[in-house]
Amino acid sequence: MRRAAWLTGVVGVLAAAGTAVLPAQVSVAPGGRLITSRAVVVNEVAGKVYAVDEPRGALVVVDVRSGVRKSVKVGAGPVAVTVNRRTGRVYVANAGDASVSIVDGATDTVTATLKRDANPYVLAVDERSNKVYVTYTYSRNVTVIDGAENTVTDLKAGSADGIAIDPETGTVYLHGYEDPEIRILDPSTAAVVRVPVGPHIWGMAFDVASHALYVAHTLNAEVVAMDAATHRTRAFPAGEIPCAVAVDGARGRLYAVNYGSQTLSAIDLATGRTLATLPVGAHPQALALDAARNRVYVANLHGNSVTVVDGATLRVAGTLAAGVNPYALAVDPATGRVFAAEFGAEAVTAIYPETVQKAQ
Repeated sequence: MRRAAWLTGVVGVLAAAGTAVLPAQVSVAPGGRLITSRAVVVNEVAGKVYAVDEPRGALVVVDVRSGVRKSVKVGAGPVAVTVNRRTGRVYVANAGDASVSIVDGATDTVTATLKRDANPYVLAVDERSNKVYVTYTYSRNVTVIDGAENTVTDLKAGSADGIAIDPETGTVYLHGYEDPEIRILDPSTAAVVRVPVGPHIWGMAFDVASHALYVAHTLNAEVVAMDAATHRTRAFPAGEIPCAVAVDGARGRLYAVNYGSQTLSAIDLATGRTLATLPVGAHPQALALDAARNRVYVANLHGNSVTVVDGATLRVAGTLAAGVNPYALAVDPATGRVFAAEFGAEAVTAIYPETVQKAQ
């Protein structure tokens, strides 16, 4: 359990205690656990938001425009959710009972429950092939779900804390916090290629525009970029304990949330130069990008808030309330509204960026 304690310290989620554990305190086992920032997702095609409600074993479904919400019972301890926008199906990883729930997005009912390995952790969907990938915290397997038939295949790709997919090729990228290598999985052959980048990675994003994978090095205060074609790597400086990244490919810009220094780094991808380092709230955990409106949102876990950043000026536009302990974010590109998964009573909080001027 030392691994889980160390990860909890880095990511800073001690939901019950409401306190953060920094690296210097690793020798003292905290009372928290691993969390994933994939706890909320928007299906802009259906106009719905899906968020896990872990204590109640449920999936919260919110209508983006009306705000009407409903609760759908799934498995025990749901921790992550993803959606296939083409089929409307929603997939939920239930860590409490080693299962994946499949929800019909039209009727919001559970149509299947797949029992798999213990501790399913994150999911990702390849809409091109209609396949869903499930990783586990303590398992050698990655489960592949055929979205058409709900059949499953297990690939021996190893335990993974993070996953990203190249939507053009279907290539799957995996990382484990203590694993010093990125694993590149070819789903057609099950072959795994390993690229050394160093251990202590938390946060990963694939960018189609630059055809590169970006990963946050929590202990090295940097973001590593890996070229998808050549597997060559380069590093950009970031703040202390970077834990989440997002890429604005159209503008050639990368954003990194720095949990330790409580800042957001804006980095130019062409030069690797830091364009700005902006103060955010207490122990930022996750971020979301609204490329259409050129805004960046940062979830401040212990600030109970979301910081709004204007991408055009690279300045903080304001701070908005976001429930209790917000730890994951999703943006609806149609309306520009933001939704935060939180450890409070509501499970998900709607945030209205149009009110940001009032928050300044």
